[in-house]
Amino acid sequence: MEAQTHSMASLFAQLGLPATPADIDNFIAERRHLCQGITICDAPFWTEMQRRFLKEGIILDADWTGVIDQLNARLSG
Repeated sequence: MEAQTHSMASLFAQLGLPATPADIDNFIAERRHLCQGITICDAPFWTEMQRRFLKEGIILDADWTGVIDQLNARLSG
């Protein structure tokens, strides 16, 4: 079975966040400084449900892992 590939927009929609390219860029730009030196799941701006979704996506190596890793890289960069 082939793993499903998700986009950054679909991840943001899944997290209940605005998901246009501009919304995503703004979200990352406004929060990048909060992610230095911590894992994406520990960032202070997530709700508990968002945090749980991200953590499970990483731990379970789910279909979402690739795009979660991309978001982590953009927030950490």
